Amino acid sequence: MAVGYTREGDVGFVTLDRPPANSYDYEFMRELGESVRAAAADGECRVVVVRSASEKFFSAGADVKAFNANTTEQNMEMIRLAHENLAWMARVPKVFIAQIAGNALGGGLEIALACDLRFGAEGEYYLGLPEVTLGLLPGNGGTQRLPRLIGWSRALDLMVTGRRLSPAEAHELGILDYLYPAGELEERTLEYARALAGGAGQAIGQIKVAVHEGLDRPLDDALRLERELIESLFQSPDAQEGVRAFAEKRKPRFNRSS
Repeated sequence: MAVGYTREGDVGFVTLDRPPANSYDYEFMRELGESVRAAAADGECRVVVVRSASEKFFSAGADVKAFNANTTEQNMEMIRLAHENLAWMARVPKVFIAQIAGNALGGGLEIALACDLRFGAEGEYYLGLPEVTLGLLPGNGGTQRLPRLIGWSRALDLMVTGRRLSPAEAHELGILDYLYPAGELEERTLEYARALAGGAGQAIGQIKVAVHEGLDRPLDDALRLERELIESLFQSPDAQEGVRAFAEKRKPRFNRSS
């Protein structure tokens, strides 16, 4: 399989594994969608890490040879599937973390942008959206997610020039949330994921929902959503435990099945 889902304890892993560069085609995108849905349906999974089996590539993006061989409608079928599957990541009330230690270019970076957080390794590799050099635009969400992440003018500059960034530059711009020495990336990502998995799962999930859904609404509607979500949390076992633990001056013991 080009993409697969596994779990270790309460942390799930979506692993990209299509040598040599994790370039994607329709089948890759179909398996990515299946893996995301498997993580969403896994009641024991509380946080998801999206990672690569390759040392050199997170993903080099679309399989350009396949693009060239396909009809426009075949290419658009893959684009529509990619949009659907990457949007699923935003809807799942579990945090998705992209673990990046190699080139993340074009659609590869767009997969990472669909995650909630991006952790990178220091090293000699690149991140970018170079589709303009093919006479195309970033068609798997890049034109919309990157501006929302780093601001429209900086995102526009990267997309119209096709400029590639080093990990340090990507971190400075805010594309990478954390940047670690290469030998520490896996350990530090897992450490963060496990700490998150041990927290108030319902609250973390609802925070994600509030942010993702609220950003696309007028402020009044977004605040109404926030009120609805916090009202449901007031009645949750996690909130009751958290407030009780604070009053009793102890560490909360959140329900890991919530």
